[in-house]
Amino acid sequence: MNTLKIDNVSLVYSNGYKALTALNLEIQNGIFGLLGPNGAGKSSLMKTIVGLQKPTEGSISFNGANVVQNPLDIQKHLGFLPQYFGVYPKVSAYDLLEHLAKLKGVSNKKLRHDQIMNLLEKVNLTDVKNKEVHTFSGGMKQRFGVAQALLGEPKIVIVDEPTAGLDPEERNRFNTLLSDISEDIIIILSTHLVEDVRNLCSQMAIIKKGHVISQGVPNDYLDQLNGKLWSKATSKEELPNLESHHQIISKQLVERVMHITIHADDCPAGFTATDPSLEHAYFTHLNTTAL
Repeated sequence: MNTLKIDNVSLVYSNGYKALTALNLEIQNGIFGLLGPNGAGKSSLMKTIVGLQKPTEGSISFNGANVVQNPLDIQKHLGFLPQYFGVYPKVSAYDLLEHLAKLKGVSNKKLRHDQIMNLLEKVNLTDVKNKEVHTFSGGMKQRFGVAQALLGEPKIVIVDEPTAGLDPEERNRFNTLLSDISEDIIIILSTHLVEDVRNLCSQMAIIKKGHVISQGVPNDYLDQLNGKLWSKATSKEELPNLESHHQIISKQLVERVMHITIHADDCPAGFTATDPSLEHAYFTHLNTTAL
């Protein structure tokens, strides 16, 4: 079992901006969802975990090793899939994976070949191993990105906004792949797409303005909201009055009609009960946690 511990980590940049404040997380094998709006501090946390920048305060350990003092203790076990995976032009999938495997220290030629072929099969790209990667579709590039992230048999993989730009079929295929590889390693899924966390993650945390404002099991978030969400269709004219009298969690256009969902212990007049979603839970915490 792999374990990543983040203990009271804060990060203040040289201009005085507080990117992270007293973060505490413990992450083990499986997919951990780090959910937050753009600018919440997700990227700052990822860079700090992998040793690209040192925290101002606090400690980070991976399988007992202090990775603030010795970043190589996590970097040699690390795979990374960025949001946009750039590739060299005129290079085939196999040749690019071989190049990246050498950079990751897989020096034995046979071992390198076997690992590349196994990964190509795992991500369903064996048939196109000799095609240039820059000609791949968005979904194929993301699957190739998973293959390169798994070179060297990492123990922790960080995935940043992985399904941005994918069509629904590619997104489902990609999520299935992530789920299949998560049993024996840590995967940290950094995203602002609530649906990906709902589909994939057994644990999650919500980050806002550099603070972890909530963490737990996705289903527990839904249980906490049962019987407390109410919705109704409304007009632009009616909306300001509703906003002043109710705690609005979400607004959504349905066939050009605005529907609002509010959080309350009892059903107000004119509203009907609605089933909670993880998106409701996410916005509840974002909108009710003052920082």
